[in-house]
Amino acid sequence: MMSTSVSRTDTASTVRTPALSQDVAFELLSCRRRRYVLHYLKQTDGVATLRELVSHVAAWENGISTAEVTYEQRTRVYTALRQSHLPKLDDGGVVSFDADRGIVALTDAASELEVYLDVVPHDDIPWSKYYVGLGVLCTGFIAGMWAGLLPFSLIPPLIGTSLVTALFTLSAVAHVYHDNRMRLGMSGEPPNGTGGEGA
Repeated sequence: MMSTSVSRTDTASTVRTPALSQDVAFELLSCRRRRYVLHYLKQTDGVATLRELVSHVAAWENGISTAEVTYEQRTRVYTALRQSHLPKLDDGGVVSFDADRGIVALTDAASELEVYLDVVPHDDIPWSKYYVGLGVLCTGFIAGMWAGLLPFSLIPPLIGTSLVTALFTLSAVAHVYHDNRMRLGMSGEPPNGTGGEGA
């Protein structure tokens, strides 16, 4: 990972910004390029040059390395970041964008986005729906045992309880692993979530 020589303390504002509303947070995260910007900044201790951001965002959205990014690809991303996405993130208070110096830094308010940064891949279902389904399944299983219905009545209560507990424990472990892999700012390329165009 390329390191930047720009110090976060030289660029990030220390002024406390108002708490982000849910609508503002989702609006800021609704665009793939803005998520890519946040992903890279979180990988670089919160500060990067505009040149670095352009190179990595262009590479990620085209599925290539930074060395393979063409002039046209770089120009398209530069224009979009410089004129639209970085000012929007700056207005939202989650980054400090110094257009004259070409420096972008996360602000303290960016930490408020953490709760909204979980990314759901296109072919996945939200974990909330998964747990609802699992809860319904386990409730039916326990109800069948309690009512003495076959084949549930053939399962000893201790084993039945252990199975339900094991299901929820394994699901929780899988949930933690999935979240760690799919959160913005983790090492490597950003996760591909649902919604949000690049432009």
